Amino acid sequence: MLEPTSRRLFLRQASRATVASAMATMLAEASPLLASTPSGGEDYWDMVRRQFAFSDNKVPMNAANLCPSPRIIADQVAELTRDIDTDCSFHNRAKFADLLETSRRKVAEQLGVTADEIALVRNTSEANNTINNGLALKSGDEVVLWDQNHPTNNVAWDVRAARFGLKVQRVATPTEPADAGQLVKVFVDAFSSRTRVLALTHVSNVSGLRLPIREICQAARQRGIYVHVDGAQSWGALHVNLRELECDSYAASAHKWFLGPKEVGLLYVRQERIAEVWPNVVAPGWGNHVHPDVKGAQKFESLGQRDDAALAAIATGVDFHRAIGPARVEARMIELASLLKTGLADEGLALVTPLGTAQSAGVCVVRIPPANREDVYNKLYTEHGIAGATTGGLRLCPHVYNTREHVERAIRGVKTLLARG
Repeated sequence: MLEPTSRRLFLRQASRATVASAMATMLAEASPLLASTPSGGEDYWDMVRRQFAFSDNKVPMNAANLCPSPRIIADQVAELTRDIDTDCSFHNRAKFADLLETSRRKVAEQLGVTADEIALVRNTSEANNTINNGLALKSGDEVVLWDQNHPTNNVAWDVRAARFGLKVQRVATPTEPADAGQLVKVFVDAFSSRTRVLALTHVSNVSGLRLPIREICQAARQRGIYVHVDGAQSWGALHVNLRELECDSYAASAHKWFLGPKEVGLLYVRQERIAEVWPNVVAPGWGNHVHPDVKGAQKFESLGQRDDAALAAIATGVDFHRAIGPARVEARMIELASLLKTGLADEGLALVTPLGTAQSAGVCVVRIPPANREDVYNKLYTEHGIAGATTGGLRLCPHVYNTREHVERAIRGVKTLLARG
């Protein structure tokens, strides 16, 4: 790996338009495997793990909530923040406009859409609420929700319904769905002539269930229903192409599976739908008239002063994923999640999450009695060095920075703690 001083010098020289090529060079110097190895063997993934600063005594396995960033991203944010603190003049900060547009373009390319359809916001919660508050709905209109949605795509709709007389219809999915068709059917059966919006989640953070989003979107759009997707558990985990998903809008956070800077996220709005969604905030960047001066989805970024360093580092995050390969990121995540689920099931533990990869992704939830849940969660961390969560049960979400040894340790730890009673 590069020495810290060399890395800082390297990033200092790379703070503008050369971010992508600079990162590729740094990764190549850190280990030629990252850019060149096609097989993805364990030596390769051990090298990927070494790009992250955490200790093997305290292993993160809760990507559904927060991921560590690789050093290349963390250092980029730190270096650009120092740059601003050294000279916060308009003259010096002017370069961040170009860096922001580089981030927007790279995110759009990664997700298969145009740059004008991408807004770089603060997180999924802000993006979800932009859609909630921005769509023109009237009293009596109906919104269909998945009951496993995050509160910002769930309770937030109850708040709007209470204010404006909307009807909220929640859909529960089968615990053990037979196939994708059954999952599509429960949503379609909930539609009525008054349904205007369908708001759902790509992958549940409480069960790990992965919805057949494209098929559900197609069924809803045939009926003229606006479809919003919370992609907090899919951006950076799955190889997502938003054009192929056929949703009208999609929200996600950089601090989860994307491995990116904190307090940065995205809101995608399909070009044909941008004009009908109003922003939550009008601030500098909007313009001086009712209709915005900015192009496309940029109107949803009108927030005043923002963290320019974090926004610029999103491009570095895309480059990191690109260096590994989005398909290979997904395959590794699925491999580790499958190893985890199979290992837990083999020990006789009940899973909330489906075993099959067609109906799950990286979120893995073990069925733990509520009375034991906090104890197992705490001792898994303090005694076995694995950091999970208690969401939906015991939630463990491995990502590319985890190794097979981490996963096997988590299985042994859960088994030991439950055997202890």
